[in-house]
Amino acid sequence: MASMPTVTDVALAAGVSRQTVSNVMNSPGIVRADTRERVQAAIAQLGYRPHASARRLRTRRSSTIGIRLDPMIDGISGSVLDRFLHALTEQADKQGLRVLLFTATSPEDEITQLQRLNDGADVDGFVLTSTFAGDPRTKWLIENGISFVTFGRPWGTNDMNDPQHLWVDVDGWAGLHEATRAAQDAGARRIGYIGWPSPSGTGEDRRRGWRDAMLERGNVTDDDLALLEVVCEDGVAQGTAAMQELRRTAGTLDAVLCASDSLALGAMIANPERVPVTGYDNTPVAAAIGLSSVDQSVDEVAAGVLELLTGEFSGNVQGAPESDEPRHRMVKPRLVVREFAAIPMDVPGRASV
Repeated sequence: MASMPTVTDVALAAGVSRQTVSNVMNSPGIVRADTRERVQAAIAQLGYRPHASARRLRTRRSSTIGIRLDPMIDGISGSVLDRFLHALTEQADKQGLRVLLFTATSPEDEITQLQRLNDGADVDGFVLTSTFAGDPRTKWLIENGISFVTFGRPWGTNDMNDPQHLWVDVDGWAGLHEATRAAQDAGARRIGYIGWPSPSGTGEDRRRGWRDAMLERGNVTDDDLALLEVVCEDGVAQGTAAMQELRRTAGTLDAVLCASDSLALGAMIANPERVPVTGYDNTPVAAAIGLSSVDQSVDEVAAGVLELLTGEFSGNVQGAPESDEPRHRMVKPRLVVREFAAIPMDVPGRASV
């Protein structure tokens, strides 16, 4: 009996990547029309069944994926995880899978919940978010041979190619690099940056994108960059205070980039000179107030997570056959440019923020 066609077969026939095939099946709106038609034609020609890749997960126990419902931070930047959860649930449903939400107060408490759900056969695998260096959750899952994929790389010494860790992440370096390049191409030279304090793998990744683009252009020094950067905790009030400090220490500013939309909103408030500000996350707030922002493409992230969780590795590399298939997916974000409008603090006749 001839073997059933696989995602790899479809990708080869259509001349695209496995990720593109997954996107066509789960998030067709993010794929160019001509590419989508080519993939769909290959699916029809080969007789590929889109749900076949999920069968391995579905036939184990419960056809259910567990994921922690992250706490809201300030209602702005935290919304990216809400959007990811919505995309994951919608795409999982198309593959006959369910998503089970649970809460936890700490990484240690989350491990307790992971063990409870696994022991009770309530889920077949887990999706973890908000990863960090030395994350005890992933260590516990690997040691216990439990299927999982993370939204976020391991942030360790081998974080790009950890053979035991399946992950999908957004390339924060590329996002801030593109945003910096766009500001430079618009004529900006002195571009400030408001980011998060260390340690923060995500924050440092984004900061490097800004820093590398600034140094590549060759018209600033390391001393200049030190003056052009302020770090603070995430939040609107913190962004306002950081922008005030940046204006005091950096001198003339042509543009300001921020590690989140929360910080960018705060920077817009303390900005009487109306210096263009760009955020990160492309939240609904950014769209509502005309803030340029880097979009994390959560539909692509969700598609990649499900492909790793239901495909060749089934979320677990222990005992998996030798394969050249990559064990992670790096999603490139995109810059969404909007017409900038500052929100100054001190406007005659207007109440202070």
